[in-house]
Amino acid sequence: MLGTAAVGYAYWHLDNNIKSVDINGALGDDRPAKAVTTPTTTASASASAEPLPSGSVNILVLGSDSRSGANQKLGGGNSSGARSDTAMVVHIDEGRKSATVVSIPRDTLVTRPSCPLSSGGSTAVAYHAMFNSAYSVGGPVCAVKTVESLTGVRMDHYLEIDFSGFRKLVDALGGVTVTTKEDIDDDKSHLKLKAGTHHLTGKQALAMARTRHGIGDGSDLGRIGLQQTLVKAMLTQISTKDLLTDPAKLFEVADAVTGSLTTDTGLDSLSELMTFAKSMKGLDADDVKTVMMPVVTAPSDPNRVVAKEPAATDLWESLR
Repeated sequence: MLGTAAVGYAYWHLDNNIKSVDINGALGDDRPAKAVTTPTTTASASASAEPLPSGSVNILVLGSDSRSGANQKLGGGNSSGARSDTAMVVHIDEGRKSATVVSIPRDTLVTRPSCPLSSGGSTAVAYHAMFNSAYSVGGPVCAVKTVESLTGVRMDHYLEIDFSGFRKLVDALGGVTVTTKEDIDDDKSHLKLKAGTHHLTGKQALAMARTRHGIGDGSDLGRIGLQQTLVKAMLTQISTKDLLTDPAKLFEVADAVTGSLTTDTGLDSLSELMTFAKSMKGLDADDVKTVMMPVVTAPSDPNRVVAKEPAATDLWESLR
């Protein structure tokens, strides 16, 4: 009875950790069309079990730089509010055996569409706006709508994790191993690393994800390369952990993820997240390709970039 109660509490706790936003309800039908896929049953689904989803899927993954509350301890100043400090479109191919992660530089100038507000009304259309301003003015709904307007690709799901959650997740996994090609010395993120291979703690991994001034030309483009290195490292670390045989470690990892997670309503329960994770069981770091949206320096501002055409359009079309 005690064991059953403990399992029940753990499930309730993790399920209630998850926050969600009704993206579909807010945006309605004025969106790119859903991808048409052929439904199949994955090999891991038995004849008696509900088939796991296997169609292609596009997910907008945001890292929020909220600096309120506990997140102030994580560095980066003390400004109020939050922005999408990291933005990646994750495309999982049909069959869910391979994936492409496309990073969108936050300094990209875009046309930010009018977005509905939860308080009523909507934001105004903004031209030559910073990409990450969409999250600031309209939250997840506006971030999704801006990405769909920029790419022409429908986002099937939305996932957001904040700084605190990222740090806790890396620590729960026992850290991550990365290899850097150049020395990093950034007094903003407080990260100092010599070129080479390092095993990072959660605090160090977060600093690496935020580093931009200590590498390359100090722009957001250099930081994206480090973030993609971290994505691969985390996938590798997850694949080496047999979490199902270590319930305590599984709970620690799940608690770290769900405690700082915001999703769309299609992934806002533990059972939905577990089904989604199981559908990608055969996907590992070697099957994931990381790229950046092609960009060029903005004619109006040397510190900003714009999508490089037709290369950017060709990339997004390949993910539809």
